[in-house]
Amino acid sequence: MNWVTEPLQYPFMQRALLEMAIIGVLCGLIGCFVVLRGLAFIGDALAHAVFPGVVLSYIAGKSILFGAFFFGILTALAVGVLSRSRRVSEDSAIGVIFAAFFALGVVILSRQTGFRRDLGSLLFGNILGVSATDVWVTFAVAVVVVGVLVALLKEFTLAAFDPTMARSAGYPVFALDLLLLLLVAATIVVSLQTVGNILILALVVTPAASARLLTDHLGRMMAASTAIAVGSGVGGLYISFHAATAASATVVLTATAVFLACLVFAPNHGLVSSYLARRHGHHHAHHYHAGEQLEG
Repeated sequence: MNWVTEPLQYPFMQRALLEMAIIGVLCGLIGCFVVLRGLAFIGDALAHAVFPGVVLSYIAGKSILFGAFFFGILTALAVGVLSRSRRVSEDSAIGVIFAAFFALGVVILSRQTGFRRDLGSLLFGNILGVSATDVWVTFAVAVVVVGVLVALLKEFTLAAFDPTMARSAGYPVFALDLLLLLLVAATIVVSLQTVGNILILALVVTPAASARLLTDHLGRMMAASTAIAVGSGVGGLYISFHAATAASATVVLTATAVFLACLVFAPNHGLVSSYLARRHGHHHAHHYHAGEQLEG
């Protein structure tokens, strides 16, 4: 019991656990649409492309959210507009933008003194350093993002599973895609100070990818993804506290361990059940052929 209660005696751990729980809900839900729409690369691009905004805010002594939001919106719009050109594929547009923006962030930061120390906290986050204000800001953004997701759940679902049908039914698929990109950008930006620039994608994609292995039903996938993200976040923080390891990296490795467990043991789509189903099918086929030979 002491293992559970000891970290709770420290205010910084209380704030970190609360922040992680909110981020878990947010990443778990938005991650489902990132995985279903195949937007993992875009998520990675957004995480890198907001870096100059993070750096500029950091240098100005302001919350990193301001600059990151600006560059997040800029990136989401730029990707949306560029990918409409027939000559520039979506992944090419993303690659160009995120490489350029990330390099810009590194160049700006390299002009500062204490460059190395600063770069570490910006790239890998500092969940143990979140303030009460950070938690409130994250909560407010989470309410807005989840509110929009719930309000447009039917539209987002149709656009995710069958964009062609959504288009023919008169849904504004481009506008929905753009809005989804902005929601992903908002999720990534508020998660930056928690898990950092490099690891944020894991929290968005890994729990949702795990949930996808567990169920084919979107509602259940969203519930499972959220539970895995929150569980990995809180569990990872506890492990990092007791093992004295880097908090955000431990959270990501915990989520990865859950994914691997789902990959192997998921009831219908896991490696074990697929192997058993194949064996069962082979066994049945063998009996069927044996029966045919006997009849013949």
